[in-house]
Amino acid sequence: MRDYSSHVERRDPARDVSITSLDACVVEGNFEWNLIKVETDAGVTGIGEAYRGGGVPELVEYTNRFLVGENPLDVERLVRYIFQEMSGHGGTTGKVVTAASGIEIALLDAAGKILDLPVYQLLGSKYRDEVRLYCDCHAGEAYAVEDGATAYADAEAYSPEAYAAEAARVTDMGFDALKFDLDLPADNDPDPYNGRLTNAAIAEKREIVAAVRDEIGDEIDLAFDCHWDYSVESAKRLAYELEPFDLMWLEDLVPPENMAAQTEVTKATRTPVATGENRFRVFELTDLIYDHGVDVVTPDPTTVGGLTETMRIADRAEENYMPMSPHNVCSPVGTMACVHLGAAVPNFDLLEFHALEVPWWDDLLVREEPLIDDGVIQVPEAPGLGIELDESVVDAHLLDVNATGHRVSDSSHE
Repeated sequence: MRDYSSHVERRDPARDVSITSLDACVVEGNFEWNLIKVETDAGVTGIGEAYRGGGVPELVEYTNRFLVGENPLDVERLVRYIFQEMSGHGGTTGKVVTAASGIEIALLDAAGKILDLPVYQLLGSKYRDEVRLYCDCHAGEAYAVEDGATAYADAEAYSPEAYAAEAARVTDMGFDALKFDLDLPADNDPDPYNGRLTNAAIAEKREIVAAVRDEIGDEIDLAFDCHWDYSVESAKRLAYELEPFDLMWLEDLVPPENMAAQTEVTKATRTPVATGENRFRVFELTDLIYDHGVDVVTPDPTTVGGLTETMRIADRAEENYMPMSPHNVCSPVGTMACVHLGAAVPNFDLLEFHALEVPWWDDLLVREEPLIDDGVIQVPEAPGLGIELDESVVDAHLLDVNATGHRVSDSSHE
C-alpha cells in the first residue's frame, strides 16, 4: 500500500505546522450542512463543508487517527492520504470522498490563513472579481426534504402561474439566472416506477416552462432540474419539446449511473443538458466529458473530492470547450469555497444558490452586509476563505438527535 504520510525532513520553520484535531458538526438549514474544523498548533482554525447528509461527522472523527500531527499545508497529499488510508471504507467513492472534500476545504482555509493568501490564490489564479449565481427556486410550496425523502405538495401548488410568480419574485431580488425543479407529482401517474412520462405530463411541463419564459423574457437565463427521473425515451421527448424555449440547460434527466444512456440523451437534442453532481472524483466524469455526453458539467465540490479535484474536472471540460457550473446546496461556508473556485477556473460559468428559504443564511457568518448582492458574490481578498463563523448562530441551529439517531426537532423552516 502506498504511504502518503509525511516523509519530509526539510521545511522552513515558519511553515512547520501541525494539525492538532479535526471535528465536524451538523447544522440544520434547508439541508443538513456538515461543517468541519481543522485545528492547528499555529493557532489557526480552518473551516470547511462537506455535502449534506449522514455519516460525515463520524468519518471526519476517524481521520484524527492518522491526520493529527500532519502538516495542514500539504493539502493535496493529505487528501490522497485519506483516500488511501480509508480505501477499505469505500475510500475511492461515496461518503469517504465527501468527508475528504470538506476536510480539503478546511485545510485550504487554514493554509491560506497561515500563508496570508486567499484560497483562490492557492488554487493558482484569479480570473474574475465576482461570481455570478443562479437561484434555485420552488414553485408554490417548496418540497420538504427530510432524511433523504421528497414530500410533494398538492398538485395545484405546481401550476404554471405559481412558477411564473416565483420567477418574478426572484428576478426582482436581482438574480438574472434561475433554475426550477421540473419533476412533478404527475410524473408518477399511472406508474411510479418505470420513469416513463405520459403525453399529458410532458404537456404540463411545457406549459410551466412557457409560463416562466413569458414572465421573465429572454434576457434571464433559465434552467430546469429533473432529478434523474426519466427513461431515455421520455428524456429525449421532453428535451425536444423544450427546445423552443432556449434553456440554459435541462439537468439530470436520466439516472446517473449509466454514462452511455446520458450521452444518448444529450446528443439527441439541441437543448443543453447538464449533469455531474452525483459523481465522485475526476475518474467518474472523465469519459462523460471526453465523449461529450454532457453540455454543462455540474460537479459538487463538497462531494467530488474538494476544490482541487473539481479543478481537475474543469481542466478536462476546458479541453473539450465545455463550461462548468458547480452544484451547491451548501451553507455560506461551502458556498464561499465555491466562490474561490469560481475565481480560479477559466471555464467556470455560474454557481448555484439554494437557500432562499433560510432567513438566517447570512447570519451564519460574522459580517455586516449580505453575501449576495444583485445575484453575485464578490471574491474575498482576506486570507483563506475570507469568512468567519458566528458560533452562536451555529449553536442555535445544530442538529438535535436522540439516542437512536433520529431527529428531535426540525429548525429547517424557521
